[in-house]
Amino acid sequence: MQSTILVVLVVVTALAFDFTNGFHDTANVIASAISTRALSPRTAIALAAVLNFAGAFVSLKVAATVATGIIDPAKITEAVAFSGLIGAIIWNLITWYFGLPSSSSHALIGGVIGALLAAVGGSGVNWDGLIGKVVVPALIAPVLAFVVAGVSIVAVYAMLGRRRPGLVNRGFRLGQVLTSGMLALAHGTNDAQKTMGVITLALVAHGTISADHVYVPTWVVLCAASAIALGTYAGGWRIIRTVGTRIIRMDPAQAFAAQSAGASVILASSHFGYPLSSTHVISGAVMGAGAAKRLSAVRWGVAGNIAVAWVLTLPAAGLFGAAVYFLQQALGAGVLGPMLIWLVALALLASLILVRRTRFARAAQAS
Repeated sequence: MQSTILVVLVVVTALAFDFTNGFHDTANVIASAISTRALSPRTAIALAAVLNFAGAFVSLKVAATVATGIIDPAKITEAVAFSGLIGAIIWNLITWYFGLPSSSSHALIGGVIGALLAAVGGSGVNWDGLIGKVVVPALIAPVLAFVVAGVSIVAVYAMLGRRRPGLVNRGFRLGQVLTSGMLALAHGTNDAQKTMGVITLALVAHGTISADHVYVPTWVVLCAASAIALGTYAGGWRIIRTVGTRIIRMDPAQAFAAQSAGASVILASSHFGYPLSSTHVISGAVMGAGAAKRLSAVRWGVAGNIAVAWVLTLPAAGLFGAAVYFLQQALGAGVLGPMLIWLVALALLASLILVRRTRFARAAQAS
């Protein structure tokens, strides 16, 4: 009975993480389109939510990588999965609060690995898979997106530089509707899959799915797709501002190039089953589109802060995941520890929302 309650708690926590992934990564998909006024905020968010949902059904290769390619599914437990998820949610909320577009994907992977290291040590981690399928793509993907976006915008300016700016900008704003949709679909093919993988691992630990024949049930796909779509619709306005305007101020051509490059890199990674960070990719593409026009157009200080958040995400989420696991064990065996942690987490989240609402109300009165 306790095991069943615990696996239900893990599933609920995983979907809560998927929701935070959606609002945390909304900026990756729509910030460029909003900043150039290609789409209104409400329309952009609705488009991103629908296509995030659709993208979750395109491929399950990334979910398979998370479930079997990075850690040993036979050594996962409900407690490890729960701790990793809570660790990832904590890091997501911290970076969201400060407006930093860090990687939800790497937060989830880091949280689960940290909890697994705390539980069984290094024997539970597939280090070759972690390096080959997570670390190396994390280094290559943003650089690749930077280069592709930079080359694309140089080619665009060479071909259309003498055309009337008004006509060209209108054309690229229309094009951004398409590229925003592609990016949202790509995001769903990659980011929604990680939560599916963790829920699948919890079902393996519970015995619902055999460790010798791991697969993703249809209801898991549907629930994860719905959670990330709802989170996307909720939006993440603090991060939208960082990606959309604070890195560079983009014209429609730059935004089109950045979104096209980002979508291409993410879709290619999903095809090969790499659990990529969409945040890394689109931020790299935005920087590439700006730097190709003029190096000084990129606000390198903001870009540096984002890079620091990238570097810290895996180890920081891992530390949070390990800490939650140890706390869970200290609070009590079975379902008691996770339940107490859930209650504390809900109280902290409610306090955070209340503080933010109070600040917004005071700012509105002051203005």
